[in-house]
Amino acid sequence: MKKNTKDVIIIGFALFAMFFGAGNLIFPPFLGHMVGDQYILGIIGFVCTGVGLPLLAIITTTKGDGTFETMASKIGPKFAVIFATILFIAIGPMLAIPRTAATTYELTINPLVPRLTPLISMIIYFGINLIFVLKRSTIIDTIGKYLTPILIIILTFIVIKGIISPIGHVVSTDATSVLSSSFIEGYQTMDALAALLFASVITNTLKAKNYSNKEILPMTIKSSGVAIIGLAFIYGGLMFLGAQTSAVEISDLSKTGLLLLISNNVLGNIGTTIIGIAIGVACLTTSIGLLTAGSSFFEKVSNGKLPYKINAVIISLISIMIGSLGVDKIVKISGPILNILYPVTITLIVTTLLDKYITNIKAVRLAIYTSLVFGILEIIPSIDLKFIPLARLGFAWILPVLISLLIGYIIFPLRNQDVSSLV
Repeated sequence: MKKNTKDVIIIGFALFAMFFGAGNLIFPPFLGHMVGDQYILGIIGFVCTGVGLPLLAIITTTKGDGTFETMASKIGPKFAVIFATILFIAIGPMLAIPRTAATTYELTINPLVPRLTPLISMIIYFGINLIFVLKRSTIIDTIGKYLTPILIIILTFIVIKGIISPIGHVVSTDATSVLSSSFIEGYQTMDALAALLFASVITNTLKAKNYSNKEILPMTIKSSGVAIIGLAFIYGGLMFLGAQTSAVEISDLSKTGLLLLISNNVLGNIGTTIIGIAIGVACLTTSIGLLTAGSSFFEKVSNGKLPYKINAVIISLISIMIGSLGVDKIVKISGPILNILYPVTITLIVTTLLDKYITNIKAVRLAIYTSLVFGILEIIPSIDLKFIPLARLGFAWILPVLISLLIGYIIFPLRNQDVSSLV
């Protein structure tokens, strides 16, 4: 096998594993259960945010030097640092990393070793994380060569078995706005946000493998292709399995409980053990990637005053405390935060991808800040934005962003701006 092909597969597998964490396992089946016979629309909406946006995020970030700060610097140096810091804190020690630990405890550790307390479980979990993270030069190869194949084999087996031997009939649930609600539900994977951070890990790995700057973007796109094919298949399969439970009343069952119900129906008594192993591996690979990216970021932004290894330990300690809250509480906290971060992220990604056509930097800045303002307004209960088109579907920010971009071109005429800074 040629070196390029081998590296594409290994890095693609690593990306798949880093993306496929706690939310990627628990949200598709639950969404499938809720939408029932409309699961095809559900898959399309969820895959758009769970697969499409992460791919675009990686491509846009890699167009620069592979870091989110560089991509966001066109909005302003302070914005780049502040938003990047919020991003790293939100999907790092505040939400995503603790959620991987909490999910691992609830679905992997507790069913197998019920006497083990959440605190001890998470200490062990992050101890394993640090073993990989502190040896950052080998992280991608370790994940791609060893951890991902285990994960893919287990998940593929569960999906295929569930398709061949359905666990129930898919029925109508009378769900409404399935496409838009599934799109927003995909926010909970946090993959598009994580992609902005993982891009630097991939870029550094390719540089370490002696790829030139010209080769990095094509290699990243090819590797991302491997990852998104795998993600789309698993998401679709898990959602279809969830749809097979649409005739079952699960009002008192949590998202993690539904996943255990499905695994037991598909695989029998051994299902809890098998899905537990899959979840443990999925969560571990994601938290390793996030810990690595976050530790590197805070080392860079502090100009070395916060060393990589110290950052990894601090993030792990904070994650242990928040992870003790449990999956459902973390998900409840994450909803409003993600509804603020995603509009800004999507606007930034789109304007960067279309930088050859959207060349007015001041107009772009106005659009970015508009997306931030309306993202905040949309989560305030006392403010009703239903009069704005698409607001009822959860996208009150889209039209104001487009209008602000147009206004920006009108009030800030494009003259001799340095359009190269948009790249």
